[in-house]
Amino acid sequence: MRPHRFLAGAVIVGVPLLLALLGPWFAGGAGPRGTSFTLGGGHWLGTDFVGRDVWRQVLLGGRSVVLVSLAATALAYAVALPVGLTAALTHRPWLEEALMRPLDVLLAVPSLLLVLLVATALEPGTAGLALLVGLVTVPDAARIVRAQAAEAASRPAVEALRMQGESRWRMAAGYVGRSMARTLAADAGVRLTGALYLVATAAFLGVGVEADTADWAVMVDRNRTGLFVAPWAVVVPALLIVALSVGTNLLFDAGLAKKRGRS
Repeated sequence: MRPHRFLAGAVIVGVPLLLALLGPWFAGGAGPRGTSFTLGGGHWLGTDFVGRDVWRQVLLGGRSVVLVSLAATALAYAVALPVGLTAALTHRPWLEEALMRPLDVLLAVPSLLLVLLVATALEPGTAGLALLVGLVTVPDAARIVRAQAAEAASRPAVEALRMQGESRWRMAAGYVGRSMARTLAADAGVRLTGALYLVATAAFLGVGVEADTADWAVMVDRNRTGLFVAPWAVVVPALLIVALSVGTNLLFDAGLAKKRGRS
């Protein structure tokens, strides 16, 4: 079942990824607008709430969702890895407290609420939304990194490396890093799904994007009034967002199962 799971994940996630990355190249010109929420007339998926071709909006609307989610996930780990490793490997309790306690405070605030509060004051664009989503994801990721690194650092092998005079960097990047690779790989799939949720929800609420921009989440929001008249304007972008999440986790699960089978 593992090859089938990997193939299924690749196909499911490949469709929205290809549409997101290559779609703008094939979208073509805007063309004349038609009547709102109608099918036919050269619009094989119908028109949206202002008469634009739905298929063209689908081709244009995925890049922001995908790139912002990937950038936010990468940023979260870029901050969480050094913070978590330092907190786990340091012998200075005050440094561990200084690194982890502020993150505990952030954990008490729901991520979406924090994004909306900051966005209300700063009005971020696409890059700002990626930065904001990445930063609110850091506390969870840092705690997982710290927990896994602390467990690996308590093993006799690490003590032996320390007695041999190995540097903290080599122990962290070498033995400890390899020991928690599987856990972080599994967490990355969940973290990317969470970033997709936050980015799509923020865009749905109008944070980080313009009201009439081509974005899958915005399409779901703006076209929901015509769901029973021209459903594809809502169903297609919603399914593509779901496929990104489901396909990503299937790929990570299949990769981890394959690695476990070899070990």
